[in-house]
Amino acid sequence: MDPDRARELLAGERERIERTLAGRVHQDTGEPADEEDPANQGSDLYQDELDEGLADDLREELAAVERAEARLAAGTYGLSIESGRPIPDERLEALPAAERTAEEEAR
Repeated sequence: MDPDRARELLAGERERIERTLAGRVHQDTGEPADEEDPANQGSDLYQDELDEGLADDLREELAAVERAEARLAAGTYGLSIESGRPIPDERLEALPAAERTAEEEAR
């Protein structure tokens, strides 16, 4: 893959992840919670845990983008970290931070 295209893809992926991560903060509605209603407490707890889990996933995706950027700088972007075989451009277009070929990932 052309390095300029790879940079473009990785920059777009980074922007998408950072924007989504920034928007994952649980928004308080400002409505006073009925402390006596366990359903309200459970709903808030569920939402907080869901937001944290999604934020963890996004942070993992961001770390994968950072690793891909490092491989690009080192001249190894587009090569499997497992076998060293080329990752098809079509896969990199769909998953810019891909670290393995589809076959390796499936195993």
